[in-house]
Amino acid sequence: MKKTSPKIQRRHLSGVFLLNKPLGISSNAALQRVRWLYRAQKAGHTGALDPLASGLLPICLGEATKFSHYLLDSTKRYQTTIHLGHSTTTGDVEGSVLFEQAVPELTQAKIEQVLATFVGDIQQVPPMYSALKKEGRPLYELARKGIEIEREARPITIEALELLSFTENSLTLDVTCSKGTYIRVLGEDIAKALNTFGHLTYLHRIKTGQFDLIPSYTIEYLESLTEFERDALLLPVFAPVDHFIQVQVPEGRAEYFSRGMESNIEHAAENEVLVFDGEKCLGLAEITDKKRLVPKRVLNL
Repeated sequence: MKKTSPKIQRRHLSGVFLLNKPLGISSNAALQRVRWLYRAQKAGHTGALDPLASGLLPICLGEATKFSHYLLDSTKRYQTTIHLGHSTTTGDVEGSVLFEQAVPELTQAKIEQVLATFVGDIQQVPPMYSALKKEGRPLYELARKGIEIEREARPITIEALELLSFTENSLTLDVTCSKGTYIRVLGEDIAKALNTFGHLTYLHRIKTGQFDLIPSYTIEYLESLTEFERDALLLPVFAPVDHFIQVQVPEGRAEYFSRGMESNIEHAAENEVLVFDGEKCLGLAEITDKKRLVPKRVLNL
């Protein structure tokens, strides 16, 4: 008779872990590994990194998943290296070489002049190798079959673009950008502006929203810890929105709030506030101009 592995006893655990994702695995694979180590009932990440990209991937466990979209929409910061002279099918080292072109002589002044043209609000055409969908199918599925379709340019914002170093055929940059920015496409466009082709050879995320990368927070490090030690690394469930205004629920109304019911509150109107009962976070709410506390996301802790 075939033996079956004992069923993992999942925990009703909530919090945020700031994973330093390694190269070579997908964001979902990294997410599932962290979830398994914590034995969490549910988990979600906050903005995928390609397998060939590394760095900060905040993992929301349990009730923290109710706040994950705030990090999806947040500003990101990366360090990246663009190899000049070649373009590839994917915009990075995973793809096959498409075109080659000699790299003009580079100077710091010339590079920085080009980089300045990309800072601010710009338009960017999403790549074919992306998870964007056309008639329900991800574009990367079409790209793998050699099919290319027209994509509309989308507005993005490059908040900062710093040249860290360069060689005769590469640039290493520090990029702070809005959600929806494809660093692969940015690298290709910068190369074109320098009158050559280019693709990424390195991409490392060092900041998501208000969170900075903690290099030691790797999967291997998590594996080396006891359950108690792992739990101690978790940020509070409300960490993705801890910069919101915090208010106390009106006395005697905590249970009503947790049921999704409105209350009167003596506070100026606010679009979104974090609601607490003492030190316990109850969730997110809106305060209307009629001084009504309206629950928007209720936590089940």
